[in-house]
Amino acid sequence: MPQRLASMDGYRGMVMLLMMAEVMQFSKVARALPDSNLWSFLDRHQSHVDWVGCSLHDLIQPSFSFLVGVALPFSLARRTAEGQPQWHRTAHAFWRALILVLLGVVLRSNEWPSTNWTFEDTLTQIGLGYGFLHVLGMRSSQLQWIAFGVILAGYWLAFAMYPMPGPDFDWSKAGVRPDWPHNLTGFAAHWNLNTNFAWRFDTWFMNLFPREKDFINNRGGYSTLNFIPTLGTMILGLLAGGVLRSNRSQLQKVQWLACAGLIGLASGWVLGAAGICPVVKKIWTPSWVLSSGGWCFMILAGFYLVMDVWNRRSWAFFMVVVGMNSIAAYLIAHLFVSFIKDALPRHLGDTWFTFAGKPYEPLLLGAGVLAVEWLILWWMHRKKIFIRI
Repeated sequence: MPQRLASMDGYRGMVMLLMMAEVMQFSKVARALPDSNLWSFLDRHQSHVDWVGCSLHDLIQPSFSFLVGVALPFSLARRTAEGQPQWHRTAHAFWRALILVLLGVVLRSNEWPSTNWTFEDTLTQIGLGYGFLHVLGMRSSQLQWIAFGVILAGYWLAFAMYPMPGPDFDWSKAGVRPDWPHNLTGFAAHWNLNTNFAWRFDTWFMNLFPREKDFINNRGGYSTLNFIPTLGTMILGLLAGGVLRSNRSQLQKVQWLACAGLIGLASGWVLGAAGICPVVKKIWTPSWVLSSGGWCFMILAGFYLVMDVWNRRSWAFFMVVVGMNSIAAYLIAHLFVSFIKDALPRHLGDTWFTFAGKPYEPLLLGAGVLAVEWLILWWMHRKKIFIRI
């Protein structure tokens, strides 16, 4: 049976904890302490950038998607060793993809009066591409690289060929002013907020579903078609997983991952700096796939070196508990936060969360919520309760 890598659980746990830590609301503390450079820095990296660029928070979704790809070669090897026929493995993959899509829709509908048919949730985006990833996982690495190149080139071309807004364009449909400071100029303007190819697709596709009012735009610019370049990110993970399962020495694996990371970071930066393709997470541009993929390779290389090569694992137990139960962590973060946030002051009193002063109340209450979430996952870990799809 294929060996489970501690580095994958550690990295996945770190990513999930960064997502769950949103409840600590650094932005509220930063607004209450406007002269603090520290809280301004922390707020910036717990928020998405407005358009071009990257913060730590922006790396959560690509890391999660990347790790889905990393895990696939190990999953395929395990199912093959168990004697599962190929048709069964493929059917399971597409069934899993459907569940992920629907689960993402359900979570996005949690506070809506009816089903909110939207497809930009992380689980939905992964689900839309997972079946295709599974098919590629049974092919050679050469074909995987070719598919990766075709996806990025084709997606870039679709945006590049879509016409930019003319003088008669109704900017109210885009939900943004023509003088928005983050609008790009020149050729890069093909990737501006809600005036691009993916936005135009959604103004048709999203209105095929029942909704209270017509879909005009997504305020953040996220789109259904993001799943296509997200598949590119998952393919990078698939390639990394293939390397980790290969006969290379451990040092060679670390070197491969680190070199791939540097190449991804450099190529993404060059495409953005040259104006060929801006680095925008919200519409998952091809340069974003390369740039964020570069970070993912580098982070995985670090976790693999420390946890699987040097066998230093105890420091990451806090993350591993979460990483081994990532679906449960995702559900807890989306469904239980409000309940826990209301329950803590009611049962413990407000003093626990106000003793450091009013500006820090959201931070301390959020830290309490995060601690309860982790304790739930720790209990599940001890009882060997793991949610799998």
